[in-house]
Amino acid sequence: MSRRIFRSMSVFGMMTLLSRITGLWRDVVYASAFSVLVTDAWLTAYQIPNFLRRLFAEGAFSQAFVPVVSEYRTRNTTDQTRDLVDSVAGTLGGFLLVVSLIGSLASPLLIWFMARGFPVGSEKFTIAVEMLRWTFPYLFFVSMTALAGGVLNSYGNFAIPAFSSVLLNVVMIIAALWVSPHLDKPYMALAMGVFIAGMAQVLIHLPVLLKLKLLSRPRWNLSHEGVQRIGKLMIPAIVGSSMGQISVMISAAIATGLAEGSVTWLYLADRLVEFPLGIFSIGLATVILPNLSAHHASASPEKFTATLDWSLRLIFIIVVPAAVALFVLAGPMTALMFYRGHFTLASVDMTTQATMAYAFALVGWSLVKVLSPGYFARQDTKTPVRTAMWSFGLTMALNVSAIGILIMTGQRLVPGMHILLALATAAGASLNPWLLYRGLRQQGVYRPAPGWVLFMIRILLASVVMALFLNYCAADLQQWLQVGTGKRILWMAELIVGGGALYFATLWFSGLRPEHLKH
Repeated sequence: MSRRIFRSMSVFGMMTLLSRITGLWRDVVYASAFSVLVTDAWLTAYQIPNFLRRLFAEGAFSQAFVPVVSEYRTRNTTDQTRDLVDSVAGTLGGFLLVVSLIGSLASPLLIWFMARGFPVGSEKFTIAVEMLRWTFPYLFFVSMTALAGGVLNSYGNFAIPAFSSVLLNVVMIIAALWVSPHLDKPYMALAMGVFIAGMAQVLIHLPVLLKLKLLSRPRWNLSHEGVQRIGKLMIPAIVGSSMGQISVMISAAIATGLAEGSVTWLYLADRLVEFPLGIFSIGLATVILPNLSAHHASASPEKFTATLDWSLRLIFIIVVPAAVALFVLAGPMTALMFYRGHFTLASVDMTTQATMAYAFALVGWSLVKVLSPGYFARQDTKTPVRTAMWSFGLTMALNVSAIGILIMTGQRLVPGMHILLALATAAGASLNPWLLYRGLRQQGVYRPAPGWVLFMIRILLASVVMALFLNYCAADLQQWLQVGTGKRILWMAELIVGGGALYFATLWFSGLRPEHLKH
């Protein structure tokens, strides 16, 4: 089983790698082609539908839909599964069309509420409102994409859903580089690009769905048993998903009141962290959810706990060194990716600080991605809600305390204060996985296999050795700023290859073998 999951994860990972590479290229274009005033406005306008996307598409909906459609596939006929897909597509699609229309019309109110640091009537406020009118309908398109991707994932097709993100990035790059110079308002090319990319993402899924005979005619059908069950599962899942996303949104809203550029610096740092998170952690979580759901539906608790244990070991062996490398190489990575055009030396420094803070959150975010399916696969969406609320509470308490101190000391507009928001997010990200893990153990759902203590000692030892190597060979940040892009790429490649080789060599000499990752 582990070989099959690993093969599926590899396919998903390769497609996601392509998506992340094009996504970073897209962010490089943003940072170099537009001023921080425009990017602050753009990221605020994009983040609002993106928040709802993660709630309805990648968050609550996927967590509720995939286990149900997997159960239908296991226990029912193809006709019954197709009827479920048609009913969900029509019901969810109809609801989100209305939400998208309302969101577009209420753009000024939404920007006023979500970006209180943008003065009403200012240039930044006006740009954000104009962009949001185009970006909000992306919620509908990407949610339909998530539905189609959830169906294909349940049937073992992970490539097309992962590849769909590449379309978004490519369209956005074309819009920023080649369309924007021909518009009276160049920044509007970004908003229009999101709208077009959303339609393209939906369209590439349709041929496979039609080939599998899993989609005929979407229709509104609230009375369908599967739709009602998904709806009931989504309600607590929305609350659980919203905790993390509301935390991010509130942090972004707070950042609009800090020094100009804070929204951009936090976003770019988050994008650097999401590179390993998206390639490996989200890929692994996406692959194991339908497998865990099938094990639960077929009453195979041994396979269920073995899959979780194997997945957790993979997370630690890959993500721990990734977090360490991200912390050590935060400055060089920022310089390599963004130091050009409108992105100044000061912005490099500010983004570096945020990246180092977010590096502490990477392991926590990754563990949540793997532990949460242990609940969702059993159609338990209430427990993750409670853990997410505790995490959200901690993050918000730290945010409020930090901002209160900044206001009292008059430091609110001093560049660099955004790092407090990143550290608060990292603290919340560390609490959530611990609570999820404890719940799985108490419920008897997950039973760790023998050898975890020695396994973790080996990983920590190898990570320390790698960190010492990277810190010595990376040199001073000033040297990275003084060389050209080609030299930076070659230098970073040498560090990644050398650090990775040293890490795995240390694991080997400490006694870890590939067969230790089999169950």
